[in-house]
Amino acid sequence: MTDTETHHEYVGALHIHSNFSDGLRPIPEIAEIAGECGIDFLLFADHMTLEPIKRGLERWYDTVLSIIGYEINDKDNKNHYLAFGLDEILPPELTPCEYVRRTKEAGAVGFIAHPDEKRPSAAILPPFPWTAWEAEGFDGIEIWNHSSEWLEKLNNINKYYYIFHPLRYLRGPEPETLVRWDIMNKTQVMPGIGGIDAHAYPYSFGPFTIYIFRYKVLFKGIRTHILVKEKLSEDVPQAKETVLTALKTARCFISNYRWGDARGFRFKALSGDRTYLMGDTVHSESVEFIVRTPLPGTLSLLKDGMPVMSVDGSELSYTASEPGAYRVEVKKKNKPWIYSNHIRIQGKNKA
Repeated sequence: MTDTETHHEYVGALHIHSNFSDGLRPIPEIAEIAGECGIDFLLFADHMTLEPIKRGLERWYDTVLSIIGYEINDKDNKNHYLAFGLDEILPPELTPCEYVRRTKEAGAVGFIAHPDEKRPSAAILPPFPWTAWEAEGFDGIEIWNHSSEWLEKLNNINKYYYIFHPLRYLRGPEPETLVRWDIMNKTQVMPGIGGIDAHAYPYSFGPFTIYIFRYKVLFKGIRTHILVKEKLSEDVPQAKETVLTALKTARCFISNYRWGDARGFRFKALSGDRTYLMGDTVHSESVEFIVRTPLPGTLSLLKDGMPVMSVDGSELSYTASEPGAYRVEVKKKNKPWIYSNHIRIQGKNKA
């Protein structure tokens, strides 16, 4: 496959909390665990702090790149925003529109976190949805968040099953989020990423305490894969820029490792003698989409959120002529496995 020959694939775990906020472990230990799980890069987003950068913790840990950002929230603890590339914390009194704008103006990259979070059965932990959709300048959306989905479905009946099997019950992104994401991508590049939102929550059974969402478990769940033309540099700032650029330009896809290693998944479009990848826009009246997966599953091609073709296997080919935002979903035994970013068809440019 041409894509495999010309692009390098790296696998990341995004939206990680450490002991600098409400996570359990220090960053070096988390990076070591990530390496054991086959993760190539981590995006840390502790709440309202960039102290890890000041302490020199944004660096390579053997084969794992640690990138430090932080999670911003408004005065009501809603509208959480994952910002990467800022040198200093923004003033805490800013509104969502202001901190999105200030992040953009600083040349940093920002993603809306758990945009449609709901927790009907977990009153002790209220939801933190994004409500400031009038904000302009955000770079992408966290379309799938492990912690949000897990807590949304948690109740007194199933809690013990969920506590001991935190990966088994993931059912995919919120439908509401996918609809919004598809609509946005009809007119612009709006990347989707997957987040773990790893904290390692303590849970007590009488005198005993266990930690839910242990890092080693979560690193075997939702992952975000990037495709880049060059290998990641040993120089940390350069490698960081490469990773963030791939995410910002939607040159990435999301997988759930619980149902199989998705390394090698490719979604591309062929038009004339050119090849287009996720994040690209094709100006043509006829485009051939090609999808390949490293393991067989149910492959579905969607246009503006609506299925246009579905096959069982490891390859899909479809010739499209209608403008729209096309993406791929892959399931394994009806379990969510892969969500691609979009390739847009906009028709031929007029002279």
